[in-house]
Amino acid sequence: MKKLLTTLAFVTTLASTLSADIARVEMGSGLWNATESGTLIYKDNVGTITYTSDEKENSAAYAWLLIKHPIPVIPNIRLEYNTMADTGVITGSVADYTALSSSTASVDITQYEVIPYYNLLDNTFWITLDVGVDFRFLTLDYTADGVNIVGGATNTSYSNTTSLVIPMGYARTRIEIPTTEIGIEADVKIYNGSTVSDIRVKLDYTLDLGLPIDPGFEVGYRVQSYDITYNDEKIKLKLDFSGVYAGLMLRF
Repeated sequence: MKKLLTTLAFVTTLASTLSADIARVEMGSGLWNATESGTLIYKDNVGTITYTSDEKENSAAYAWLLIKHPIPVIPNIRLEYNTMADTGVITGSVADYTALSSSTASVDITQYEVIPYYNLLDNTFWITLDVGVDFRFLTLDYTADGVNIVGGATNTSYSNTTSLVIPMGYARTRIEIPTTEIGIEADVKIYNGSTVSDIRVKLDYTLDLGLPIDPGFEVGYRVQSYDITYNDEKIKLKLDFSGVYAGLMLRF
């Protein structure tokens, strides 16, 4: 039994070593067709403004870069970028402005993410498992149209920008289908339970052209949710984005 266990451990280690990539660079970009829903509420000592999404589908750009290196103690790195946009209606009034019956607003979110991670499994028996931390740098641009500025212009625009840094747990798993160039992948990012979550599932195909760079394409589904309060409890953001995404990839 001891010899059997020793042999099994050796074979497992050997398979992991032979199948693991020593170093790798991957990148991709595309469009995410996301449908939004939810609200954005701002309160001050005068009143409350409530923004409600019109729940329309919008196309958002995304891009990512993955860098894997052979130094075990130093984490690998994944960088991500994406934008999201939403439009809706607003009601209420605050110290700066008052919404009219015809007032509308837009919310534009830009995300930059830095994800240091470690490989727990690195294409071991065609399975990859990564864990790490996602540092999400979020910028929210809010613009209200057709509002009255208190003590100023009427039927005009008001805008505000807020920036946040959200640390999130990160896990990614991938299965390479043997004898094909097809991969099935899923990743999850979570902060404080379900306060902020980001879940993706995708299928990709890589073209093996015998070149130093292998092109490919990906298609998947993404669900992103925010339910957070910030700026000294003045702003409550509760928005969900979900939909299909597709893009092109390059693997070095």
